[in-house]
Amino acid sequence: MSESNPARTGPGVTAESEVVDLCSELIRIDTSNYGDHSGPGERAAAEYIAEKLAEVGLEPRIYESHKGRASTVVRIPGEDPSRPALLIHGHTDVVPANAADWTHDPFSGEIADGCVWGRGAVDMKDMDAMTLAVVRDRMRSGRRPPRDIVLAFLADEEAGGTYGARFLVDKHPELFEGVTEAIGEVGGFSLTVNEDLRLYLVETAQKGMHWMRLTVDGTAGHGSMTNTDNAITELCEAVGRVGRHQWPVRVTKTVRSFLDELSDALGTPLDPDDMEATLQKLGGIAKMIGATLRNSAAPTMLGAGYKVNVIPGQATAHIDGRFLPGYEEEFLADLDRLLGPRVRREDVHTDKALETSFDGDLVDAMQTALRAEDPIARAVPYMLSGGTDAKSFDDLGIRCFGFAPLQLPPDLDFAGMFHGVDERVPVDGLKFGARVLDRFIDAS
Repeated sequence: MSESNPARTGPGVTAESEVVDLCSELIRIDTSNYGDHSGPGERAAAEYIAEKLAEVGLEPRIYESHKGRASTVVRIPGEDPSRPALLIHGHTDVVPANAADWTHDPFSGEIADGCVWGRGAVDMKDMDAMTLAVVRDRMRSGRRPPRDIVLAFLADEEAGGTYGARFLVDKHPELFEGVTEAIGEVGGFSLTVNEDLRLYLVETAQKGMHWMRLTVDGTAGHGSMTNTDNAITELCEAVGRVGRHQWPVRVTKTVRSFLDELSDALGTPLDPDDMEATLQKLGGIAKMIGATLRNSAAPTMLGAGYKVNVIPGQATAHIDGRFLPGYEEEFLADLDRLLGPRVRREDVHTDKALETSFDGDLVDAMQTALRAEDPIARAVPYMLSGGTDAKSFDDLGIRCFGFAPLQLPPDLDFAGMFHGVDERVPVDGLKFGARVLDRFIDAS
């Protein structure tokens, strides 16, 4: 972990001038989440963040749900304490990375080719850095927010949030007293349509989750013998049916709103019955949007056997299932039909789908802040194919949006940065995001 740089608390330091360094330093703290009880990097990140907040006069607290699994929370008093509070949340954990596959070491935070490189650069230490930079600048200059703001830097989002957001919501709900709205990750990024229009996709919905284990029991025996009750064969056939299944297109309210906005922006009709043609017009975000048109079930793990000449009595597989808002029952019914009667299905982790409308003062504040920094900006709603900590905060009645503003080069494969090799965020995008976030706080 980098030591604090006292110079960054002196005169002339702004959010824009330190956001890149903060992002780089956060990336250098290896917070890899392997989905178990480990997580010492999260504790180090929580302490780093707490130190940066304390340097400017705030009093953050660290909450540890399990050894090393730590989150940092602080409330910043606003000018009008009678107004409902705003939550700005981000997670500090990242998925693992293999350095041999990367152009630059994934935990170096190296700045090269106009980008900050490393695991977490867009998921989501960029937003953590922007939030820290903006809050530090506002505290140094004595600019209080219009209303109370709660900052939450959370552990364990990449494995479902059990040790982070879920722990805080269940055990410390008082931290979020009075909070009615929130912003978090995977929204506010740009899609350049032409020289006169840039869309900024604000997340207003996300798919639900069924991570599940599949099990088939069969008859164990010698590998040299004929066996018509082979658990591996039965399971693999079922997994193959699931993996190759073409799930039907289901156009939800949010996806319909996005398509209407995009149709207007492109000046051409988009046919929901011909989504392949529609996706071809979306460039680098086609994969991300395409995943919001259907339920999905991706086989991700297989396990069986212990010796090549022994037919095992049991075989297992894991499936990452995602369902659209309003389509959970249909998803599970289709899945059970595909699996067949021999396959037992049990949930490993589940979470609900979310959907809110694209309206209200907070949405207006997003649009105002974006347009102030980018005159050709237009905010539009979209659905996230994955899930975020917003699912936990929704249980407290908090209305959640994905808004981590970034202006991106048109040729950057932004969707490919998430959990991908050579994850990176443009330096100019980070600075833009810090400016927009600062304006958003004033407008909200």
